[in-house]
Amino acid sequence: MTEEISPESLLAIYEALDYPAEGESVAVKLSTGENGSNYLRPELIGELVQAVNGTIVECNTAYGGNRASTAYHLQLAEDHGYTEIAPVDIMDADGSMTLPVTGGNRITENYVGSHFADYDFYVVLSHFKGHAMAGYGGAIKNISIGIASSEGKAHIHSGGTGGNMWSGEQDAFLESMAEAGKSVADYLSGHILYINVMNRLSVDCDCDGNPAEPDMHDIGILASLDPVALDQACIDLVYAAEDGASLVSRIESRNGLLTLEHAEEIGLGKRNYSLQHLDGTERQGQG
Repeated sequence: MTEEISPESLLAIYEALDYPAEGESVAVKLSTGENGSNYLRPELIGELVQAVNGTIVECNTAYGGNRASTAYHLQLAEDHGYTEIAPVDIMDADGSMTLPVTGGNRITENYVGSHFADYDFYVVLSHFKGHAMAGYGGAIKNISIGIASSEGKAHIHSGGTGGNMWSGEQDAFLESMAEAGKSVADYLSGHILYINVMNRLSVDCDCDGNPAEPDMHDIGILASLDPVALDQACIDLVYAAEDGASLVSRIESRNGLLTLEHAEEIGLGKRNYSLQHLDGTERQGQG
């Protein structure tokens, strides 16, 4: 972890993992964000994206908005400055591919963008924040809903029932996210790392073009090879913050911690962690 949020500290925390993003094709998965949202700005992430020779990857939404079709989505990525720092690939532009889900109880298959298999390594770069349906969004959401095709997003939201994505059972949705995330991690078999940026901590997601204004301070940047430990550490920092009440309320009102609990239960990762600051200090944490 580092409390400094800058291009230099983002690159430093990636290097501190000592786990190079190797391969001919490196994907950097982030949310391109709706207009007006708190998406990660190109001037913050550009140095890291270029250091790993990355392609920025995303999938279309299932709820409409400016990212519901590939053409509009690519235009928005350009408008937000992403095409100036790297190539941008909308992974479900040509449909979906299917990943098996093992160990879950909600979904047996996960539908991701068909271009997902084109990349040798994934740098999962997430803006940690609240979310209107999931309670919060971090690394697990970015590899589940984020890598799911528009078809896959609807599948996860419905809890695997194939029903209306807006009227699915809440806990089934939360557990389906964890299970979809595990299918991605299983497929990549270690060719993945995770970075969460904790700035502009609104209770609303970057998928919201009119989010609530953040009412708490920026916290920093965290990175891990374990998405569960990473999200748990971020959650703990929010809970420990004197000004985190709004985000805590959003998380608890959606039962958002269930995603972490289920993710650990099915083997996506561990909620126990050791938080090591770049300045050398260390703290133990446990969900």
